[in-house]
Amino acid sequence: MQARMTNPAYVLPGAMKGIGTIFQAIGEGGLSQEVAEIVGLRASQINGCSACVHGHVLNMRKAGASEERIAAVAAWREAPFFSDAERAALQLTESVTRLADRSQDAVPDALWDEVADYFDEKELSALILTISLTNMFNRINATIREPAGTTWG
Repeated sequence: MQARMTNPAYVLPGAMKGIGTIFQAIGEGGLSQEVAEIVGLRASQINGCSACVHGHVLNMRKAGASEERIAAVAAWREAPFFSDAERAALQLTESVTRLADRSQDAVPDALWDEVADYFDEKELSALILTISLTNMFNRINATIREPAGTTWG
């Protein structure tokens, strides 16, 4: 399988510079890499982005995550491998990623309050930006049919 075109972030160099700046800001938020990878994997699973699913699984393995945790991200509600903070982050990820599926507030107050109990404002900012940036990458990759196994950077 081959992508339809070169990733737009590489075609337009200013985009890559902006993305790099966002990644730098996320890094300053203090969100753990494991939470970032878990939510990135979950958003990518929902959006069907094979390139990002593959990348997040590899990143989680490199970081030492167990195969049980990696395999259970798609069914996190029924899996005992996640902390309460990770569960809140995963629920936020699903709410933000599935905006079109909503019949109420995109992020209900009860969910917001729960997430805010586990993450301070900087971590929460990094979490929101991570989810949002992952969704952007998922949409780009789905549009250009970026195949699993693609590496960037």
